[in-house]
Amino acid sequence: MSSTVPASRSLIAATLTALLVACGGDGEHPAPVPAPEIAEPTGPGRLERTVELARVPRTDIAAATQVEGARAQGVVPLYDVANHRIDYLTTDAQGAEIVASALVSVPVKASGAASPVLAYQHGTTFIDAEAPSNHAVADEVAVVLASLGYIVVAPDYVGYGTSKGAPHPYLQAAPTAAAMVDALTAAQTWRRRTATPDNGQLFLTGYSEGGYATVATHRAMQFARSVHLASLRAVVAGAGPYDVKLTLDALLERVGDEVPLLAPLLDPGVLRYLGDADRIRVRNELVKRLRPDNADVVFDYTVVDRYLADEVDALVAHHHVDDWAPALSLRLFHGRDDATVPFAAGEDALAAMRARGAADVTLTVCTAVPASHLGCVSEFLKFVLAEFARHARDL
Repeated sequence: MSSTVPASRSLIAATLTALLVACGGDGEHPAPVPAPEIAEPTGPGRLERTVELARVPRTDIAAATQVEGARAQGVVPLYDVANHRIDYLTTDAQGAEIVASALVSVPVKASGAASPVLAYQHGTTFIDAEAPSNHAVADEVAVVLASLGYIVVAPDYVGYGTSKGAPHPYLQAAPTAAAMVDALTAAQTWRRRTATPDNGQLFLTGYSEGGYATVATHRAMQFARSVHLASLRAVVAGAGPYDVKLTLDALLERVGDEVPLLAPLLDPGVLRYLGDADRIRVRNELVKRLRPDNADVVFDYTVVDRYLADEVDALVAHHHVDDWAPALSLRLFHGRDDATVPFAAGEDALAAMRARGAADVTLTVCTAVPASHLGCVSEFLKFVLAEFARHARDL
């Protein structure tokens, strides 16, 4: 049953009312044109199969966003959300083809109504049941975003969902970006086959590892001149470890504080000289802080091994995502009290991109108290909606 919302609903008095009212655009941007037709691929990006998941009523989403501590607290949903799981072909860390999965959440609008597409990259989770296509429920961020009028494409990433058991290529730029770009391609095939119209606009966002994935995807699109780039309107990334060496340096310092006996071994400049036994001890302590005991997802920690071997060139080449100049505007967001991904990661990314000639990259500082990693999530989502509201149409 359709849940079309009258125009007056955009005046609902709630935290994000002003943001939603503004979603018609500011008149500075030309009317969007349909996304370029993409031929169905035979390799990565090929749609393999689809599964219809449960529809989530707007009333359930509204209740979930009012719960204290909700990640999307205060959001006022406008639509029921129909959810689908798509399986698609992508590539793993070795470049081998693998079938992965993604959640596609669609606002239930009037027949034939178009929507902008929002690519949402989730933060690190260690439990497969929390991956988007396994968690299409009222408090899932992808579902909440769809309830505001976006068609949301949320990849599970390699190692989750359909590809559970395969190693998740943690903070590896190329396979991370491939999972998103290929999901977008497969989702476009799905929309064409199901006559689910989009309006030719694309938005990218994510927080934590999702922030890293967002920047990696944006960079990959620009470097490859992706067909999706023509639709891209705005990119917002939050609290991502764009410079992984800087992030792991901070983690190593935490290990030294928490395990004083290891402190003499933890100078980043001498890690390469550690003996095998000491290297294993340090690696185990780092991984212990990255991956909880109850994890049921396999992680590929090549990034940690390269860090401990002091392979700086390899870290920059395969893991860092701050070494480029975005041609499109990029909005970074971070909290100064973040003990998971240091605020300096955002500052350094901003400086590096500007040094390479980026004309429109900014860093917004979270105002939550404390401005911690998890404590800034709700404010980040409000910031995302405000930024996208400046461009998005047909919500």
